[in-house]
Amino acid sequence: MKPVAVRTITRTDMALVDGFAALGSATVHEAQGRIGNLRPYMRPIYDGDTIAGNALTVLAQPGDNWMIHVALEFCQAGDILVVACVTENTDGFFGDLLATCAQSRGVRGIVIDGGVRDTATLKKMQFPAWSRAVSMKGTVKSTLGAVNVPIVCAGQLVFPGDVIVADDDGVTVVAQKNAAQVLAASEARESDEEAKRARLENGELTLDVFNLRPSLEASDLEYVDSLEALATYNGINCKR
Repeated sequence: MKPVAVRTITRTDMALVDGFAALGSATVHEAQGRIGNLRPYMRPIYDGDTIAGNALTVLAQPGDNWMIHVALEFCQAGDILVVACVTENTDGFFGDLLATCAQSRGVRGIVIDGGVRDTATLKKMQFPAWSRAVSMKGTVKSTLGAVNVPIVCAGQLVFPGDVIVADDDGVTVVAQKNAAQVLAASEARESDEEAKRARLENGELTLDVFNLRPSLEASDLEYVDSLEALATYNGINCKR
């Protein structure tokens, strides 16, 4: 791996980015064909935030947060730090001092396939973080990595300038070239779900709202009026 820090990246237009924040990670994941979801071990350090932003990527060495310090020089308002490690590591790469610098530059949060610490302070600062772990263990600043290069973070390929959507459900990445199309599909999905929700609140069943009855009728599912109507089920005697 060649140590490199790319100063300038092409970001997704903020009008598109901000549109994603109102939708949430699950809706976006479904709307783009059930792809883009980072592994579910990536959890928020506190609940209740939904953010979207441009990925500013960092590739770090295990137990070394030097490249995060380098990356902060290139951050712009609306960015989200996305940090991967060259090998699995859960040390506390990111804490309140880094967050203070990031927040002053308009960074909206961090997504890190590693550890964070100072979580109580981060919560007070309202600086969102999604991480693999929470760890008090500190890091060094001695081994170079890379900034603003393609990385694999929690199982997903992330390019600088891709859209990151993160909330209580997890984290989804949207490729920059697909952002406009995925946003439109996500908004359409959200409208469809609102219509379905209204029908469900009116007392309709999900079988009807989701039009599941025709496929059920064509399946092998058998309806019976009571358990007593079955002598056995999968070898189990149904008679008490």
